[in-house]
Amino acid sequence: MSYVIAISGKGGVGKSTIAGLLISRLIANQCRPVLAVDADPNICLDGVLGIFINSTIGGVREEAREIAGKGMSGGISKQQLLEMKIEESIVETDDFDLIAMGRPEGPGCYCYANNVLKNALTRLSDQYPYVVLDNEAGLENLSRRIIQRVDLLVMVSDPSKRGLDTVRRLHSLSTDMGIQARELAIIVNRMRGETLSETARNLQSSTNADYLLGLPDNEELADAAEQGHAVTTISESNPVVRLLDRFIREDLKLIAEEDQSKPSESR
Repeated sequence: MSYVIAISGKGGVGKSTIAGLLISRLIANQCRPVLAVDADPNICLDGVLGIFINSTIGGVREEAREIAGKGMSGGISKQQLLEMKIEESIVETDDFDLIAMGRPEGPGCYCYANNVLKNALTRLSDQYPYVVLDNEAGLENLSRRIIQRVDLLVMVSDPSKRGLDTVRRLHSLSTDMGIQARELAIIVNRMRGETLSETARNLQSSTNADYLLGLPDNEELADAAEQGHAVTTISESNPVVRLLDRFIREDLKLIAEEDQSKPSESR
């Protein structure tokens, strides 16, 4: 069974960067392969990981509908055609694969694209020992149960009191929505000092978070983002990388399993 990490928080706090770093560090610690899921309609996780995705769930749904409507599906059902197109949309690398929800083409809400992604992940996720889900701002994707089971819910904030208060509200909302995760981690990103604030520590206490992790504001990461470089280019000695490595090894105690192989043969 796969270990599922879901990342949430308000916009602009570095969720996708942290998602990319966690994927990168899981791989570096031999916890692989990873299924990376970009559940934000505004796709950016591919750039963070240094790859390019040119097909999304929203797009293939429209493509499959068009093919079926023109009678060009070759005798297979519309659902089978959609599943085939979804498989083709996955970007595969040696250590991780990426699937993205994207925007639905044409007018309409995201409900159908969410449901298609949910069904795809139900089929795909157990083929991977690790799944990392990068959500859009807020909790909408989680509330729609795109992932049925979450082992670690990561809520990301900047160090401001306003940002931390937002995490407090999101946590309260997640409880009201019945969103369940086995463990909760709060990551305070881009800290300018070395010590977590009293507000952050009180937040951990009030939310019963299992982990509270502070990541320093970092010039190398800022430069990589500014120049569009992938997080995989960040040095092993980077303090943020070292903190995340320790989090994975010592706190989460994620140990690489032997003989993990890419699931491509089963797909």
